[in-house]
Amino acid sequence: MSRPEFVAPPEIYYGDTEAKKYTQNTRNQQIQADMTYRALELLNLPPDEPAFLLDIGCGSGLSGEILDEEGYLWAGVDVAPSMLEVALEREVEGDLFLQDIGQGFGFRPGSFDGAISISVLQWLLNAETSHPTSSPPHRLTRFFTTLHSALKNPSRAIFQFYPTSDDQIQLITSIAQKAGFGGGIVVDYPNSKKARKVFLCLFVGQQKQQKLPEGLDGEEEEQEAKVRFERRREREKTRSKGKRKSVKDRDWILKKKELYRKRGKDSVPNDSKYTGRKRKTYF
Repeated sequence: MSRPEFVAPPEIYYGDTEAKKYTQNTRNQQIQADMTYRALELLNLPPDEPAFLLDIGCGSGLSGEILDEEGYLWAGVDVAPSMLEVALEREVEGDLFLQDIGQGFGFRPGSFDGAISISVLQWLLNAETSHPTSSPPHRLTRFFTTLHSALKNPSRAIFQFYPTSDDQIQLITSIAQKAGFGGGIVVDYPNSKKARKVFLCLFVGQQKQQKLPEGLDGEEEEQEAKVRFERRREREKTRSKGKRKSVKDRDWILKKKELYRKRGKDSVPNDSKYTGRKRKTYF
């Protein structure tokens, strides 16, 4: 993939120290986890099946870790080199690309089974220069047009973002629709200033005419998200450093290996009668 020259706005540029502090902040981890789990719910992928997802604005890999835990393969793109460096240091499992999403993507058509994005889409509303091709409508058009091509038919793309006005929402959704997407806006906790979250839920292909999911609206659902995050933190505390993730069953492993082969991965082990078999532990 090409890496076009791009000067990131100061709001989204992180130095090495700032990127590490952001990643290590417990509050940031909780917010990112909550919104990633919610994005996956809205993505509505078939259960217990491997999928290849695109994490748009992947940063230091906080969302990617959850994708790993849920059994998905993924690739991530981000404009901040320092955030990607932190992701590499943390040894996330996704493929990482330095990319200004406003320049569009260069992935092969139909590469991904879905896409998620957390707290990124609003940055496309910034004009980087006075040149017409740097205007928000041009950047949004390149972004949505190339993303639509990179997604399989049918599939979904879920964006959590922070619009500052209804005009921004209208601009984003209208350009996405012109690029071929169906769908629209889903709002969680609309009556809460603190918990309110806006999601753009886009459909490709046969899903275009589907009904939008309903937004969450209740303290019980919000509390469930907090409990889920705390459970995840406890799992992370008890997991020894460098310990491999638990092995899935044979069918799951075979599907994941086949997905790797379709992606062109080298050195994928051959299938055999030993695939997925638990090894004995010797002391």
